Amino acid sequence: MALKPPLLDLPIKTADSGFYKGFSRDVTIASKFAIGGLVIWAIAFPEQAGAILSTFNSFILTNFATWYIWAVALFVVMCIGLAIWPTAGRLLLGQPGDKPEFGNFSWFSMMFGAGIGVGMLTWAVAEPVYHFNNNPEVIQGLTTGGAADNIRMAYKWSFLHWGIGAWACYALAGLALAFFSYRRGLPLTMRSSLTPIFGKTLSGPVGHLVDIVAVVATILGVAQTLGFGVEQFVSGLTRIGINGLTNEAGTANTMGVLVAIFVIMAASTLSALSGVGKGIKWLSNLNMGLSIFLLTFFLLFGSTFFGLQALVLGLWDYLIALPDMMFRVWRTDGTETGDALANWQGAWSVFYWAWWIAFAPFVGLFLARISRGRTIREFVLGAMIVPSLMCFVWFTWAGGTAIDLELNGGANGVINSAPDGDKIFAMVQYMLSPFLGWAMAAIIVVLLMTYLVTTADSAVLIVNTINAAGDEGPKARPHILFWGVALGSVVAALLLVPGGGLKAIQTAMVIGALPFSLVMILMCVALIKAIYLDGKREAAGIPTTYSEAGTEPAE
Repeated sequence: MALKPPLLDLPIKTADSGFYKGFSRDVTIASKFAIGGLVIWAIAFPEQAGAILSTFNSFILTNFATWYIWAVALFVVMCIGLAIWPTAGRLLLGQPGDKPEFGNFSWFSMMFGAGIGVGMLTWAVAEPVYHFNNNPEVIQGLTTGGAADNIRMAYKWSFLHWGIGAWACYALAGLALAFFSYRRGLPLTMRSSLTPIFGKTLSGPVGHLVDIVAVVATILGVAQTLGFGVEQFVSGLTRIGINGLTNEAGTANTMGVLVAIFVIMAASTLSALSGVGKGIKWLSNLNMGLSIFLLTFFLLFGSTFFGLQALVLGLWDYLIALPDMMFRVWRTDGTETGDALANWQGAWSVFYWAWWIAFAPFVGLFLARISRGRTIREFVLGAMIVPSLMCFVWFTWAGGTAIDLELNGGANGVINSAPDGDKIFAMVQYMLSPFLGWAMAAIIVVLLMTYLVTTADSAVLIVNTINAAGDEGPKARPHILFWGVALGSVVAALLLVPGGGLKAIQTAMVIGALPFSLVMILMCVALIKAIYLDGKREAAGIPTTYSEAGTEPAE
């Protein structure tokens, strides 16, 4: 069959006038109904919502654990394969002659901030401490929970969840968007990445469905991040002297949830209304400066040598065990050990893979926006390796200091017994005098606030970009306000449903990520097909980019 030029035009109908001017009505209205329906259901029927979400959680962990684990393993193999495949690796994400807009340092900094942010402040301390006390090796009796022989295992599993598996999800989504937008001139929206499979049918209902799935996954993925952030924000406020926001267990009560969400979403909506060039840019610079300050504090005054040793040995253990950890699936088998391993994997690895997949449209679109002019090899390796290493540094020096204090420094459970979001505050207040501990807690609260606000306002802008058929221009205020309120309402409603809390957000997010995981697998197929055919087109002298074909990119 004769080779044809690639598809270089994908018209998406948007409204010419009225409230939805510039937006795809099909995508925007359906997305609003999906998210609005979830919020109304959780508020109007809280008991039913809590029970049904709990049932769904058990069903998904039982039936889709293998799907999530193997899907992320596929994304890792796919990204590495594209980097080393000569035909793919040298292709430019842009037109011939395009140069990167940002230098390497700025590029890496923006990638790290977009993909980690809030989660790093919660889990850099909490996760290594948790795995230090319990992980698959402890369950199997191979190491001792809370003892020195378990330190390396704690980091092996922490690195699994925050390493190249997470960044492969982001890199794949970003690569698919950048490839088809910057090479083919298609709209910067999710449906464009599937054009080699579905072609021009993506202008219609099939394409609308893909973008709706991406919007819902984004809102639920970001809601998970904000849910963790709200808990930690309330813990921080309590540590600096604002009382009445926590319950007896030390987690956020109803008042704490509502106060935190109001403050965060009001600030993020104002920032989103000001646009990327003002609010988001200013906040990003502030949180990068405070992040460097906090990491420097742990490097200088934390367990420096312990952290360095944990980094080197943990990285070695992680790389050696990575193939087995990425592909191994534990299933319930009726034995105490088998069931415990399956439950551990469902609560940790499956949860994380769903979270990163749900977060992939958000981070992927951002990565695409900052990566024009780079080769596929440069993009994939840069997006997977450097941010992973930065995560590992945070985990080993922040989390390593906590483990060292519990193991050798006389903390006596002060850090271990604190709720996850409170562990970093418990640690710095144990390390420092009362006044300095209060001051450091206040700095962490400000840093957390900037991360929460930049995450929420960026999510609102990206959701509106998808709804507007990839148009990144300024959006009408009512749409920004709606998604700001909707995002805050999802977090509040699911945190407050009976039997809900973070578990309810987690369940909703795992459900929302499921259809988008299928979209990402189709992205893999589409990319391989497109790159393979582009190699053949180049050999045959057929144009592969819109500039070579003499066409204009989508506006």
